[in-house]
Amino acid sequence: MLGSTYGTFTTDPRRARVVACGEAPAPAVHGQAATADDVDVSGRPLHADIPDLDRFFRPESVAVIGASDAEGRPNTGITRQLMDWAERGGARLHPVHPTRQTVFGTPCFPSVADLPEQVDLAVLLVSDPLPVIEELAESKVKFAVAFASGFAETGEEGAAAQARLAAAVERSGLRLLGPNTNLNAFEKFRDDLEGPAIALITQSGHQGRPVFTMQEIGVRLSHWAPTGNEADLETSDFISYFADRPEVGAIACYVEGLKDGRSFLLAADHAAQRGVPVVAVKVGRTETGARMAASHTGKLTGADTVVDAAMRQYGVIRVDGLDELQDTSALLARAKPPRAEGVVVYSISGGTGAHFSDLATEAGLRLPALSDAKQAELHQWIPDYLNVANPVDNGGHPVGDWRGRKIIDAILDDPEVGVLICPITGPFPPMSDKLAQDLVDAAEQTDKLVCVVWGSPVGTEEAYRTTLLGSSRVATFRTFGNCITAVRAYLDHHRFTTRYRSPFAEAPRAASPSFRKAQALMRSGQQLSEHAAKQLLRAYGIRVPREQLVTSAAAAVRAAGLVGYPVVMKASGARLAHKSDLGLVKVGLTSASQVRDAYRELTDIARYEGIALDGVLVCQMVERGVEMVVGVTQDELFGPTVTVGLGGVLVEVLRDVAVRVPPFGEDQALAMLSELRGRPLLDGVRGGPPVDVDALVEVVLRVQRMALELGDELAELDINPLMVLPRGQGAVALDALAVCR
Repeated sequence: MLGSTYGTFTTDPRRARVVACGEAPAPAVHGQAATADDVDVSGRPLHADIPDLDRFFRPESVAVIGASDAEGRPNTGITRQLMDWAERGGARLHPVHPTRQTVFGTPCFPSVADLPEQVDLAVLLVSDPLPVIEELAESKVKFAVAFASGFAETGEEGAAAQARLAAAVERSGLRLLGPNTNLNAFEKFRDDLEGPAIALITQSGHQGRPVFTMQEIGVRLSHWAPTGNEADLETSDFISYFADRPEVGAIACYVEGLKDGRSFLLAADHAAQRGVPVVAVKVGRTETGARMAASHTGKLTGADTVVDAAMRQYGVIRVDGLDELQDTSALLARAKPPRAEGVVVYSISGGTGAHFSDLATEAGLRLPALSDAKQAELHQWIPDYLNVANPVDNGGHPVGDWRGRKIIDAILDDPEVGVLICPITGPFPPMSDKLAQDLVDAAEQTDKLVCVVWGSPVGTEEAYRTTLLGSSRVATFRTFGNCITAVRAYLDHHRFTTRYRSPFAEAPRAASPSFRKAQALMRSGQQLSEHAAKQLLRAYGIRVPREQLVTSAAAAVRAAGLVGYPVVMKASGARLAHKSDLGLVKVGLTSASQVRDAYRELTDIARYEGIALDGVLVCQMVERGVEMVVGVTQDELFGPTVTVGLGGVLVEVLRDVAVRVPPFGEDQALAMLSELRGRPLLDGVRGGPPVDVDALVEVVLRVQRMALELGDELAELDINPLMVLPRGQGAVALDALAVCR
């Protein structure tokens, strides 16, 4: 798609990435010694660190530090639960307490050093786990769990205590879950359920309870990781580990805050490469939610727009509520990949079918009209006056006899149909019971997805409790909304993983010649003048207008002659932003006298406002195109992020922007444009020509390369406006702001 070359960079459609010509891997970037296969150009890791957690979830030996059997003590109940859990898993459990000889009849040891064997897991039932960490390290314990609270969730003092704990854990070599966690990892999981399982990760134990109880309706769970404050082991560790487990069909997460954005992206990338869906409720969509999450876990929630974009970029399915988390995870864990993307709605009632179809279409599901031949086939069993194009209305009576199964099989036999959804709004046993059984029987004979929405608020009906929930092949929902959310996620996930290519695989490992030029232009802790910022863009092959920086009226006139009338004149100085608001921009100048007058006026205003200038820019005037904005900002969690959107004054009014976290390729740059509400402007409106989308995409990729190479040295970059010219004519950065760290 892209083929133009600027400076030292070229963009090739087969590679879908901007790369430096002739670049070679380098062992060290920005002073960090590492192999090029391990880190990108900014020295950040390119692969997920996947911990071996087998011995955590299935230990052979367990020590309980602070074990108790004294009545009325909180530790007593926990000790009893851990003993039951260890017995179920065949693990040897050793109570540890300095003053007890036995605990529940089991010999008790005074300290970790006195244990009769090296243990895999230590559970710390102590208020301050820090003093115990060194003992555990000396005894070569692999894993520990700290339940104690009073750490980062309580404020600065607690955060300092957690930092000391994290440092001690890092020195020790063991891995720690917690602090501020609970017993969820040691719950009793049903072992009589078959099929792919859900692995659950939560930062608040109670929020995972609805997913855990899905076992009672036949949905298998394999693990539960309650990560708490994540002083060491974090959500990302468990995502990476679960993605490699053969029994895990989907990973369900309740996330209050991410400890490290890069680790999360690497874990999500690992899961995407494995084809394992990750479904997440992420707290922090609102300011209130973000504040509460921070108080609960003591971690950053991240700017929600960036978090949302990052999750979408790596295929993490973000849902809003725990009910959606349950239903979407269960569907994705159990359903086979779709054979087609067409969705057919089949119902007893025409009104029900129309209502559901409206909601499904609005949500982006594709409901193709069935072929004339297929409709004629269905009319063998359904009266001619009923609509069977899609949605299919059977009128009710056919479901009560042999015709019901024939209709379902005929719909599923259509090659364009990948999903059949049957909303049953209320139980009517002469019809609903037979319909439910036919759907279950048909689902057993097909690889296609069959979904039922059981709309009864009672939920005790035999058709629901036994027939539908007893089937591992039918996906059963209680609401239209949850069904639509889950089916859309199911189709999106498989479409995503089919074409997914890890962006880390082609992330640049070595700095380019452009990076050397750019570094020479950076000024630590300063905002660059427009002239200097444009030089930065030039270094990365981004086109800017013909222009000259002048320091006299006479020089301005000479520059205008060289640039070519009409011209634009702008004051240029460090720390000078929003020049138009101060009257420091003059456009459409067509003569030497206008240029002289403009120079005097601009310098007079700057002098009056006390603004230091490095000169006045005399610029080529570029008029015909669509104004866009492309920029870089630093996110607290993810580091540099790239933004594209409608530019000029519209960026502040409409806030129509899309965000991605580098590295990413051409596909994601195009996806950013498709997310913009103003995307049709690029195709030409009201007779205007379509603009050069290829050139816009190339600028986005070049800015991304700049963000990767300069890292946190570039605090902010704002190209606004970037004038995207008619197709084939490129894009020109008319103004730029850059802030160095």
